[in-house]
Amino acid sequence: MMEVHNLSYRYTEEWVLKDICFSLSKGEKAALFGVNGSGKTSLLKLMDGLLFPQKGEVRFNGTKLTKSRLKEKHFRRGFRSSVGLLFQHPDVMLFNPTVYEELAFGPKQLGDPHAEEKIKYWADKLHLTPLLEQSPLKLSGGEKQRTALASVLITGPEVLLLDEPFASLDPRATGWLIDFLHDLDVTFLVALHNMDLAREISHRVLVLSEKHELIFDGNMHEFADNRDLLVKAGLWHSHSGKEPHTHHF
Repeated sequence: MMEVHNLSYRYTEEWVLKDICFSLSKGEKAALFGVNGSGKTSLLKLMDGLLFPQKGEVRFNGTKLTKSRLKEKHFRRGFRSSVGLLFQHPDVMLFNPTVYEELAFGPKQLGDPHAEEKIKYWADKLHLTPLLEQSPLKLSGGEKQRTALASVLITGPEVLLLDEPFASLDPRATGWLIDFLHDLDVTFLVALHNMDLAREISHRVLVLSEKHELIFDGNMHEFADNRDLLVKAGLWHSHSGKEPHTHHF
């Protein structure tokens, strides 16, 4: 469904992603793994058409994502409803007066005649029904995350991109979200830097190094057992006078 070909990106003179290549098949659930600053967020934004690479390309269902392509109304509406990005901090996604209006925003922009039915469904699915008339700004961290997630899912995306969705959640909310993602019938790529969470999310893991290169794409257990790759990923460290060990961030 999504293909990344020889993708490189930079904000200034230094590359934040270098020659990245991989693809996601329909129904696949994969983890994007790397320490802070490895380029995970930039990669997700490129896949969502919020940024555009200086080198290489991103394709969705065979169509290359470009600024000019996304200016075409028909393609833009189809792509924006088919690919959803959940940001790490839900506050940047919440701007409407009420939770109800947050959920309604996407369907209204797309002219969806079934908006009310979908609002009711996702509000119930993500336990937001009692909060619909509340301001998103007054919600707890977990409630904000569920509201932001519902506002993405309500458009019916085929591909879901998640940027550190567990960062602001307590253990109980983290467990709920892991179970929810397991049951969700979409293709997704979730960025994180916690090895234990990566194991829970998917058997496939893509690993970005501190040098912004894709150094591994395969089985999580193979990666976790490879000391050289752990070092490249910044997850193997030796303290003075102690045995080397992995860091679980």
